[in-house]
Amino acid sequence: MVIYYNLKQKAKNQISIDAMKRTFLIINCIILSIGTCGGPLIMRLYFLRGGKRIWFSSWLETGAWPIILLPLLFSYTRRRSTSANAKPILMKPRVFVAAAVIGTLTGLDDYLYAYGAAKLPVSTSSLIIATQLAFTAVFAFVLVKQKFTAYSINAVVLLTVGAVVLGIHTNGDRPAGESNKEYWLGFFLTVAAAVLYGFVLPLIELMYKSAKQELTYTLVMEIQLVMCLFATAFCTVGMIINNDFQAISREAKESGLGEAKYYLVVVWSAIIWQCFFLGAIGVIFYSSSLLSAIIISVLLPTTELLAVIFYHEKFQAEKGVSLFLSLWGFTSYFFGEIKHNRRNKDNVSNNEQTSEVQFTDQNSVP
Repeated sequence: MVIYYNLKQKAKNQISIDAMKRTFLIINCIILSIGTCGGPLIMRLYFLRGGKRIWFSSWLETGAWPIILLPLLFSYTRRRSTSANAKPILMKPRVFVAAAVIGTLTGLDDYLYAYGAAKLPVSTSSLIIATQLAFTAVFAFVLVKQKFTAYSINAVVLLTVGAVVLGIHTNGDRPAGESNKEYWLGFFLTVAAAVLYGFVLPLIELMYKSAKQELTYTLVMEIQLVMCLFATAFCTVGMIINNDFQAISREAKESGLGEAKYYLVVVWSAIIWQCFFLGAIGVIFYSSSLLSAIIISVLLPTTELLAVIFYHEKFQAEKGVSLFLSLWGFTSYFFGEIKHNRRNKDNVSNNEQTSEVQFTDQNSVP
């Protein structure tokens, strides 16, 4: 009887843990959604109203890393209240080095993305960035042996096709006053940003799996802090070389937003981009790098729709088709996940029944 009770209790505990993980996954998906939609829009606002500092805009993508100190301090205080020997830092040197390397790569990716955002129309940059999903799928298969189902493959295909549809009318979309050289440089650097971040997401997942220490969300936040710190340091070097620090006050006074609103946009840009990175690593922690990439890709047409609302951009039929395909792909992925979870629950239930039958047989009187 004790054995059966322990098995049943273990199954119930696992179901409770899975439910908690799904809750935290949904929270991180929401945080990632805020960053994915809000980040490009507020960056576009910066450039539309006279902003020209590419290194500065890339610095803003990770510059709000001190915000993470607040939940880390709360977590340490909570651990300290239950244990006097609680360590203020959970991260081991091995993970620190890995996070520092990935953070430096993220800093480079920030610059590549910011350059593209400054030189390309939003439809073109969205088309290119959405191809990141395909690169993530390939790197996830190679680095972390990501398993694909018919539903996840269908989602990747639909989201990629949706991205291609966005680019149907991008011919001749070079902004006025921009040279052909600047346009194509922005194009290729954005492609490089898509490839690099498609590599970074599975690399983060690989770091989690190779950490050789207990993974908690507190550790995930520490990793995020280190990554953003090194990414910001990388962009800070670029700002110093490009004399961006001296130019910020002058740019604020000349901005079409006005000086006060300029700094308001700068502060909120940093905060919203921090949501993007914190949400991305949280989704990877609770699920996978592939799901993180799918959420980013499915929200690109949504960003286009928001650009139509806030910046009065044209909403061609192609954008509507892309939005439909993206939602279809997103639904396909989650339908597959629901079926997978139901199958796991059925397996747990069958194991319980098998254990109960075996226990009854062993204790039956002949």
